[in-house]
Amino acid sequence: MSSAPASRSQDQPRGTVWLCLLLLMPACVSATITSPGIKVWLTQRTLEFGRRFGLELLQSMLQKEHELNLTGSYNTPLLGTLTYAVPRIHIHELQMNESTLDFAEDVGLRLTVQRARVQLSADWAAQLGAIQDSGSVELGMQDVAVAAVLGVSEDGSGHPTVWSAGCDTHGTDLHMEFHRGYSWLYNLLAPLLQRTLRQQLNKQLCLVLQRGIDKLDTALKHMKVSTQLDTIAAIDHSLLAPPAFTEEYGDIALKGEIFRVGTYQQRPSALPVVLPVALPMALPVALPTPLPTPPSMAHEPTLLLAVTEFVANSAAFTYFTAGALRRNISSAMLPRRFPLQLRTKSMEVFSPQLQERYPDQPMELHLWARQQPLLSCHPDALHGTLLGSAEAFVVLPNATRVPAFLLNIDANVTGKPTITRNRLGGTVRLTGLHITQVASNVGPVEVKRLETLLKFGLWLFGVPRANKWLQAGIPLPLPHGLSLLRPRLSLHQGFVLIATDLQYEP
Repeated sequence: MSSAPASRSQDQPRGTVWLCLLLLMPACVSATITSPGIKVWLTQRTLEFGRRFGLELLQSMLQKEHELNLTGSYNTPLLGTLTYAVPRIHIHELQMNESTLDFAEDVGLRLTVQRARVQLSADWAAQLGAIQDSGSVELGMQDVAVAAVLGVSEDGSGHPTVWSAGCDTHGTDLHMEFHRGYSWLYNLLAPLLQRTLRQQLNKQLCLVLQRGIDKLDTALKHMKVSTQLDTIAAIDHSLLAPPAFTEEYGDIALKGEIFRVGTYQQRPSALPVVLPVALPMALPVALPTPLPTPPSMAHEPTLLLAVTEFVANSAAFTYFTAGALRRNISSAMLPRRFPLQLRTKSMEVFSPQLQERYPDQPMELHLWARQQPLLSCHPDALHGTLLGSAEAFVVLPNATRVPAFLLNIDANVTGKPTITRNRLGGTVRLTGLHITQVASNVGPVEVKRLETLLKFGLWLFGVPRANKWLQAGIPLPLPHGLSLLRPRLSLHQGFVLIATDLQYEP
C-alpha cells in the first residue's frame, strides 16, 4: 500500500499552533451577511477609554499651522476703510477642560467640549487708505464650546468610513493684541474687529476638524482588512455591514473568516449560529434565542467580543485543505517511557507477523487528517471531533520504508479556553478514541488492544504535554501599548464571549 503524501515543511508547526488555539476560540458554522464570525460591542466605558485618545488626536490636528485665507474690511468714520488679510494661523495651545464622548444613534459618535481655551498667533497684512502695513497678532479665545458628530459606516468593501455629520463651535470671549507696524492703532480698533474675527475663527475650527476627519477617512480606506497569521493562513476581519449605534452602545460585525494565503476558499454553508443583535447582558433587548446567563459583573466592561464557531471551523478547513494537518513520527520522537514504542518488537503484541517478518526494526508513523476537524461550542466546554488516519512503516537498514498497516483513528476532545492578561491559553481532555483497521500487509492488527494502550499513553504523556503548552498560552496580537485588564471569558451555545477592560501605556 502506498502512503499518503506527508509534508514536513516549516509552516506546519505554526499551522498546528494556530489550529490548536482556534479549537479553543470558536465561531459559527457558516459565513453569511447576517452571521458574523466576530462581533464587537462598544460600551459607554469604551467611549470613556477612547475619549482621552480622541482629545489627544484632536489637539494634534489643531495645534499646528493652518491655512486661513481670512480677508475682510471695516469702515471707520474718521479714518476710512480698513482692509485686512490673515493668510494662516498657528494654534499654540488648546485646553479642553470639560468633554464628553457619546453614541449618536444611527450615526456614530458625538463629541461635546465645554469651556475650552485656544491660544493662537497669525501674521497679517492691512491697508488703511493709502497706508499699507503688516505684522503679527496674538489671539486668545475663552469659553470655547465644540459639538461635533462623527458619522461611521462601511464603504461596501469591508472598510470603515467616517465623515463629519455635524459641527458647531462657539467662543464668547476673544482677546487680541497686534504687534509691529501701526499696532498701537489696530489695538485701539481691536474691539471693533472682535465680532468678525470671532465668527471666522468659530467657522475655521469646524473646517479644520473636517479636514482632519477627511484625512482619517483616507487612512481607513487604505487600512488592511485581513491579517496574515502565518505562511498558510490569514484572517478576514472586514466589516460585514455598517456599524449599528444606539444611545447606549455600538455594534460591530466582522467577517472573521480564516482563509488560505494567496487564495480565497469559501467553506460550504451550514446552518448559522446567530449572535444576539445586542449585548447579552445589561441592555434591555429581546434575544432571538435563549442565551445562558453570563457571569455576573461588578461593572460594565470596556469591550465585549464574541467569537463564533465559524472562526475555528474556517481555520480547520483552511489548514486541512492546505495539507498542513500532517505529521510524521519516528521512534526517536517518542518519550522513552511511552508505553507504545515505534519498533516492530514493541508492536508484536498487536501484530505478531510484523515482528516475524522484520525482527526488532525501527518504525515510522505517518499521521494525517482524513477529514476536516469538526468543532462546536457549548456552555460546558468546546467540543472537537478529529478524524485521522495513520499508516505504519518499517524502516529497513538501507532506509527503505515498507508499508505495514493503515488505520483510521478518530478522537473526541473537549477543551476550555482561558485568558490571562494578554495571553490566550486553555486545557484539553480526551473523551473518546476509536481505531479501525483499513488495510494491512502483515496480517490482522488487534486494534482494541492497541486502542487501550494508546489511550493510556495519551492520558499519561500526550494530554499533559498539550496542556502544559496550552496553559502557557500565546500573546494576543494587540496594538502596541494596549493591554487587556481583568479579561473574563464565558462559553455559550455557538460562541465564546470575552468581556474586558482596556489599559494603554505608551
